[in-house]
Parts: sequence; C-alpha cells; structure tokens
Amino acid sequence: MAVALVGLPGAGKSAVGRRLGMRLDLPFIDTDHVIEQRIGCSIRDYFDREGEASFRDLEQNVIADLAASAEGVLATGGGAVLREANRNQLRDHFHVIYLRSSPEDLFRRLRHDVKRPLLQVADPLGRLRELHDARDPFYRETAHDVVDTGRPSIAMLVNIIVMQLELAGIVEPGAHPEEPGAGA
Repeated sequence: MAVALVGLPGAGKSAVGRRLGMRLDLPFIDTDHVIEQRIGCSIRDYFDREGEASFRDLEQNVIADLAASAEGVLATGGGAVLREANRNQLRDHFHVIYLRSSPEDLFRRLRHDVKRPLLQVADPLGRLRELHDARDPFYRETAHDVVDTGRPSIAMLVNIIVMQLELAGIVEPGAHPEEPGAGA
C-alpha cells in the first residue's frame, strides 16, 4: 500500500503522515528528509546556495526513486506538485491525499517558523495566499482525495484519512481501529 500526502508548507503532511504510518503499520517517508540525507545539509542551505531550480531537480529525482518502489506513507514537500512529472509519479504510484489548509490557518501555525525558505519574507501571510492560489489547482489535480485540515487534531485527521482509504477500497474496513480518544 502506498499513500502520499500533498499540501502547502505547514499543512501537517509530516505530522499526519507519521501517525498514519503508525496506524496502518506502514513505513513513513518524508521526501524532505530523504533529500537532506542525499545532499548532506539542510534544504534551506541548499536552496540558498543552489537555488530553487536545482532543488526542484533533486526533488523530482527523489520522488521518481520513491515511486519506483512505492510503499508506505509519503509526505512530500509543499512544492512537489509544481512539476508535472512529480504530479504524474505521485498520482500513478500512490493514493494521494491533499491536506488542504487555508492560508490563514497556516499562518497561525507557521508565523514563528524560520526553517521554510519560501516563508522567509516580509509578508508571510501574503506569501501563503500566493502559494495557495498558485498551487491549489495542482494539489487538486494530483489528489485522489481532499481533506480539509481546519482545526481537527492530528488523530482526527488520521481517522478521516483512514475512512477515505476504506471507502476507496485501499484499506480493509475495521482493520485499523480508531485511535483512543480521537473522536473527542
């Protein structure tokens, strides 16, 4: 089984993906961590030194490699969907879930973040709105399902995703019981 999470920076792809992997007893893979292992430095440093185009080339190679042996729960970088090749690889080899968040919700979560290169600007909320407007169509094109993150807890989001996977016939109904306290 292979599930990929897409969405804007801060949508919860890594946090939800990690918990979803545990719930489904599947390995969790974060493309950003795979990239950092390959380059031996932080994405922010690489981004600053080599530029966005070089980073996107590297990201495309990593996604192609992961798609070749697709298994587990994959959290992608927020801009992974910008390239058609990535959208095709993800859609063809994974069941893709778009964790949709409003720019305002993301800003509340990310206003103190200093690690995300694209948000190190004078107006991060404006930047999040621009990113949302530019990327939302690509996320929707790539995704098999959309989950609005809004304010639900990570446990509730995992439950929603498991239910969608059950409806899609990817997960056997009842095979992965709800997390304790998740319905509260």
